[in-house]
Amino acid sequence: MTITAPIRWGIIGPGAIAKDFRRGVLDSKLGKLEAIATRNPGKESLRTDFPEARILDGYDAILRDPDVDAIYIATPHTGHAEWAIKAAEAGKHVLIEKPMALSAFEVDAIIHAAKKAGTFAGEAFMYRLHPQTQKLWELINSGTIGEVRFVSASFGFQMGRFIPEHRIFASDLAGGGILDVGGYPVSFARFVAGAASGKPFLDPIKVVGSATLNAEGTDNLAAAVLLFDNGITAQVSCAIMANLENVGRIIGSEGTIEVPAFWFANGDRAGGDGKIDIIRKDGSRETVSVGKQRHLYSFEADAVAEAILAGRQEFAAPGMTWADSLGNARVLDKWRSDAGIEYSVEKSVKRINTISGRPLQAGGSVIPKRTIPGVQKPASAVALGFEDFRTFASGAILLDAFFERGGNIFDTAFIYAGGYTEKLFGEWQKSRGVREQAVVIGKGAHSPLVYPDVIAKQLTQSLDRLQTDYVDVYFMHRDNLDVPVGEFVDAMDAEVRKGRIRGPFGGSNWTRERFDEAIAYADKHGKQRPGALSNNFALAEMLDPIWAGCVTASTDEWKQWLKARQIPNFSWSSQARGFFTDRAGRDKRDNEEMVRVWYNDRNFTRRDRAIELAEKLGKSPIHVALAYVLAQDFPSIPLIGPRTLHELDDSLHAFDIKLTPEQVQWLEG
Repeated sequence: MTITAPIRWGIIGPGAIAKDFRRGVLDSKLGKLEAIATRNPGKESLRTDFPEARILDGYDAILRDPDVDAIYIATPHTGHAEWAIKAAEAGKHVLIEKPMALSAFEVDAIIHAAKKAGTFAGEAFMYRLHPQTQKLWELINSGTIGEVRFVSASFGFQMGRFIPEHRIFASDLAGGGILDVGGYPVSFARFVAGAASGKPFLDPIKVVGSATLNAEGTDNLAAAVLLFDNGITAQVSCAIMANLENVGRIIGSEGTIEVPAFWFANGDRAGGDGKIDIIRKDGSRETVSVGKQRHLYSFEADAVAEAILAGRQEFAAPGMTWADSLGNARVLDKWRSDAGIEYSVEKSVKRINTISGRPLQAGGSVIPKRTIPGVQKPASAVALGFEDFRTFASGAILLDAFFERGGNIFDTAFIYAGGYTEKLFGEWQKSRGVREQAVVIGKGAHSPLVYPDVIAKQLTQSLDRLQTDYVDVYFMHRDNLDVPVGEFVDAMDAEVRKGRIRGPFGGSNWTRERFDEAIAYADKHGKQRPGALSNNFALAEMLDPIWAGCVTASTDEWKQWLKARQIPNFSWSSQARGFFTDRAGRDKRDNEEMVRVWYNDRNFTRRDRAIELAEKLGKSPIHVALAYVLAQDFPSIPLIGPRTLHELDDSLHAFDIKLTPEQVQWLEG
């Protein structure tokens, strides 16, 4: 649908910030206020506060309204991701009041939804679009105060008293200063560091944060130090129980720049003069001003309109681009992690729905199901590994998405993140009620504890963390050739007889010889045979173990063995850890692991052919590489480890490719 000016705005949530934005729209050049959505449409003050707008009953109503082009989301922080995603799915452009979401993972989910929908999504840091901000960038970049060395920025105010249920304090509403106002000094510091390097922003290489917490576990006062790779150090602070200096200060080799109330452009919402104070080394002062401007919020309303009319999906700098918003959110994540803040609304007892606020849905078909020998349930064609997540809220985003696309094999291990990912999965499957639909891989006995008596002990702990009484598939994570293989078979067979392993067991990083020996022992002594393997398998052969004790199954001999025995292999590093992306290349040798593990002529020939075939198919080489693992003539189940929704959906394009046996042979060369 073609959209023309003026952009017709709707607002979700009629609070104080919505009133400010309404005045900004009225003062904008390209927008008009069309409607406001509220859960209390009978409230009389709405007619006074938003006289131009139609009052809609419920937030969903504005998503269906054909006369609304763009939506400003002014709910409490906890509603930002949900309604931004729902708006994108409804084809609406969105401007989200800061913070864009509770975490960088949620910000990424919003961006992913906007990309898929082809809609605009932006974070409403209004000061970044005021002319003062562009002037500040020019002063810094031109060397007005010489080489920038230190930045300090604060935003703090004094609430009268602690009110646990108030939005500012409540953990259920993601209260505290870091999310409410801490994003301003962080964005300011990153903006200044970027200007000093001629860039729109710069992400810090190190963040160290702290905070004073209240009885809700949210922050009353907080401070952090940011270190940038251009040598700049920044000190940022925020508070909801103290009036801070509230100045952005930039110290250079030849002077200092000060910007009082930088988030208000040195004025107020109605429009400041955009004054910037320059203090020279000799103590003399100069004030630079961009002059009286229109309403502060009008600039962001017009910047959104300009982007929409130009067909862009994100702000242009100095507005908060997607990369800028993600970088800001990552700093805030680290800050509150250092301070020990996890909001109650992020925990499994409260986060029972998906990121879009809906119950988890089964029946997805993007990932096809298959039968795996020994596994009693229909199983997805790929398995999900998720050892990189450190909070329930972040991990649940990917777990939900994988399940809703049809995935149901989950790769866990006793050793991953010291057991945290097992705990995360346990909380997830319990809160979603999907244990009997899930195929859970458990792994134990990793180096150096590769002994038979470890298996039962670690499995007991794993089952407790996973909140279940069995795993569907079990692997020893490593092998110990000093121990007779029969002792390992006996230990795993005992767990099968107890019902704690209900499907195949076997080894991860086991040799063919050892596996055959284990099968022979089991047959001779009436034990369950080992029935599954988890070795590396990819289109590129692993030349040198990635980690000590790793074994590849990508050689010709391995493939003949797997085909003859029809042993299911759950393949880790199935896409060769980036070898089929532009991170690799004959002339790219800066990644020591990549060079050591994958670089030889045969692998590069396979990479060349994957690139050639991908171009013919309109896909990427990594899709061809994953399709190759899926196309084997033995049960081959790739383990994939996406960190974001985009990486997940991108990997699944491999299912669009059905390689013929001839294509498989050609890829192998």
